[in-house]
Amino acid sequence: MKVTPDSRGYLELLREEGDFRRVYLAQVISLGGDWFALIPLLTLLEQLTGGGLWGGLVLAVDTAAFAILAPYAGTVADRFDRRRTMVVADFVSAVMILLLLIVRSEATAWVALVAIGGVAVAKSFFTPASSAAIPNLVPRADLVRATILGGAVWGTMLAVGAAAGGLLALLVGARWCFVIDAISFVISGVLVMRTTRPFSEKRERAAVSSVREDVRETVRYARSEPRVRALLACKVGVALGNGTLALFPLYSTRVFRAGELGTGLLYSARGIGALVGPFFMRRFVSRDARLLWPVLATSIGVFGLSYLGFSVAPVFALGMLFVALAHAGGGANWVLSTYGIQSVVPDHVRGRVFSADYMLATAAITISQIVAGVLSEVVEVRTISAGLGSVVLAYSLIWYAATRRLRRVDAPVDADPMWTAPKITS
Repeated sequence: MKVTPDSRGYLELLREEGDFRRVYLAQVISLGGDWFALIPLLTLLEQLTGGGLWGGLVLAVDTAAFAILAPYAGTVADRFDRRRTMVVADFVSAVMILLLLIVRSEATAWVALVAIGGVAVAKSFFTPASSAAIPNLVPRADLVRATILGGAVWGTMLAVGAAAGGLLALLVGARWCFVIDAISFVISGVLVMRTTRPFSEKRERAAVSSVREDVRETVRYARSEPRVRALLACKVGVALGNGTLALFPLYSTRVFRAGELGTGLLYSARGIGALVGPFFMRRFVSRDARLLWPVLATSIGVFGLSYLGFSVAPVFALGMLFVALAHAGGGANWVLSTYGIQSVVPDHVRGRVFSADYMLATAAITISQIVAGVLSEVVEVRTISAGLGSVVLAYSLIWYAATRRLRRVDAPVDADPMWTAPKITS
């Protein structure tokens, strides 16, 4: 199947596709609020408890809830109104984030786990519904641009929200950041409510089936499609190195002596990398569709190598540079693999495939963050991040070797790599 090349620029797409623009703005506002709150929370927990364990647990709960609920979230995204699911998730998140106002001492640190866990539950339903809906909000020719814009939202708001959150926490305190985050969720929900285009294809009402049956159907589909199997395994590589993110407050205070603002700047560097990476790496795939697979492998390798560099960086500025490089690779990995899934997976199962994709990635992130948080109590932080970087680098080599058959596809250089790659029977 031949796909028409992208027909519009990024700004034209936002200007001319009203419903996509509303969903996009909802993500901008919500994600900005998230990082506006998370950076002060991680710093606050480090101050209240004197260590990195609670920060690691908060990040782990955030990802673990997603991984556990993914099978249910995928079923909801495919069988119920995706727009309504997203709106309810936003409003629930607003309520849960306000619980962070209770966190005022080490004795109440556990409330942060409840609050962030509640937000994670809501987002476990929001995210697959949103990702599955995007192909229905823009023409096929504009899908790659829409996907990259989504990745850019995450990177941009991480960069802005993290730095602003660290600065505002110094000026007015963490609790105002939590209030702003709650307000952002409400605004996001209102914007999604104002959309009019269907978020899924019109189809006959499917027979009611159990979550187990839905999972089996998804597994059967993935087994029959080598491209999907490779893409489902792609994000895991970068995810295994994300435990270093839980160490940023410790790096800032103990290694670089940069304080609260330093923590925000490290996360901001992460966001800048995640913003730039997808735009840069997509250029190689655009020139030759057959480069998709080595580009994805390279993106994993860049992440691992950069965090190895971060683990030995002698000064804060160089540490920020390595973080930006790492997440340029990580951002490209996430966006290009997401685009692949949006392109090749049919609408009726797309939500469940995205849930499986996020479940695998978040499970790997959870493990990485728990390991990093626990080890931070007994092992020097540089050693931990060096170990995680090595694991990611090894994964990139394994994934590259495992996708060698997909790289043999003799695709036209101007074709969409996901649609021209043939099915390969294992």
